[in-house]
Amino acid sequence: MDFVGSSGPPVIVLGVWRSGTALLKEILDHHSQIAIPGESYFLPALWVRYRAKPDIGSLLEDIDCVPQVREWGVRSRDLRACLPDRPMFPDVVRALYERYAHSRGKPRFGDRTPHYMRHLDLLEHAFSRPRYVHIVRDGRDAALSFAAMRANPRPPWIWPRGIADYACRWRHEVEAARELGASVGPQRYFELRYEDLIARPEAVVRDVCAFLDLMFEAAMLDYYRDRDLAIDPNHARLAEPVSPALRNWRKQMSPSDARRFETIAGPLLGDLGYERTTLPSKRDRVRSLFDRVVSRGRIATGLPVPLFRRSFLWPIRQKRQLRRAGYHV
Repeated sequence: MDFVGSSGPPVIVLGVWRSGTALLKEILDHHSQIAIPGESYFLPALWVRYRAKPDIGSLLEDIDCVPQVREWGVRSRDLRACLPDRPMFPDVVRALYERYAHSRGKPRFGDRTPHYMRHLDLLEHAFSRPRYVHIVRDGRDAALSFAAMRANPRPPWIWPRGIADYACRWRHEVEAARELGASVGPQRYFELRYEDLIARPEAVVRDVCAFLDLMFEAAMLDYYRDRDLAIDPNHARLAEPVSPALRNWRKQMSPSDARRFETIAGPLLGDLGYERTTLPSKRDRVRSLFDRVVSRGRIATGLPVPLFRRSFLWPIRQKRQLRRAGYHV
């Protein structure tokens, strides 16, 4: 077994937005041995600023400016004693997550942040030989679920816009995760389908536990009993037991949208065992090429973000967010 210390390797939940990652995270987080905090988001920024060999003083100062870390109840002063003499970036990340896990009386930690599907290479740098659990869902159902999400006050720029953009993201991110799985091997990558999880929850969770070298615990499927609905209205069904999905693209998606999605991502749908209903025409294929160009263009608009993250402006913005959230800076 590939353990880090006595706690076991980190557990990273992978999945495209609205693919069941929140449900899987809640199930795993209710195991007595694993603690998985809310979405972290901050790792790409810290990696861009410091890379593998950080200035530890500056990095810890930046960590204190991250709202998510404050929500976890962790401060930089808690981490110093946990670090080796010359800490590398993964040492700091491990200390941060372990501190959170230990605060909850658990020896092992994980992460679930769908945004990291666009930063899979970073996960190999930030965590020490993690185990990946990748949950996939029929992209057409996931697209319907995503379209129903409420964004407050407005959608972040990284969110897909429309069915074609979502199809492009879904295809790219699922393929990238599967490529990662092929590179790290079956000892560190496990793939499951959302549809199987909701149809046979105990059997599928037992398989996940076996992959993670854990004993199945019945309490994992009781995750809904202590769920606070006020936390996130976009995941209201986490206050219920595992149940059939609300979205059914066969009944709820227009034929034109289904055709558009399948033209972009049809081969991957087939590889994953999902039904395909149409064969794209030449016109459909031309349109899908345009859709992919537009989607890549939207992603490219985020290319200046690393420059901002490296600058002195990034910690200023983080402190402003802390103040808005009511934290002392």
